[in-house]
Amino acid sequence: MKPPNLEYWLRGPVPGISPLLQPVAHALLQAREEVNELMAEFPEQWLWEQPAGLASPGFHLQHLAGVLDRLLTYARGEGLSQQQLAELAGEGKPASLPPQGAMETELHRFNTQIDKALQQLSQIPEKTLTEPRAVGRTRIPSTVIGLLFHAAEHTMRHTGQLLVTVRVLGDDFRGIQG
Repeated sequence: MKPPNLEYWLRGPVPGISPLLQPVAHALLQAREEVNELMAEFPEQWLWEQPAGLASPGFHLQHLAGVLDRLLTYARGEGLSQQQLAELAGEGKPASLPPQGAMETELHRFNTQIDKALQQLSQIPEKTLTEPRAVGRTRIPSTVIGLLFHAAEHTMRHTGQLLVTVRVLGDDFRGIQG
């Protein structure tokens, strides 16, 4: 029996994912676990607060899902849709969400995007990992594996930034309540 609090990379292979893509799957699953645990008791009224000018927790939740969606689109060799471009323009703007339920909405969107990413990872043949892909309107060169690796590291980077921001706000919130 495995101890329950091991990080995902120590829990063994993710079923259905190529051995070469296990690190990507592990990072995404680790991020999902940490984000959901972190936000479980976070007060929704603080979702758009920006302590010391940092990006708000709401921005990070939107950005986590949005960037993952965009990078996986590029990894498939596709360009962004009008909906993806509109979502990008709306990142970090609380007016685009209802005041109550925004956190639940964004957590659901993030969790759904992780599920979609894992599904996509399960369908990528290893022989395609070095195939070229273009990023953005200027078509910056990358590869399938480059985009997947960046999707994983970017997700973990913003998970860490979200953690720090939520902890700073949590200290502020406890100070006001105490």
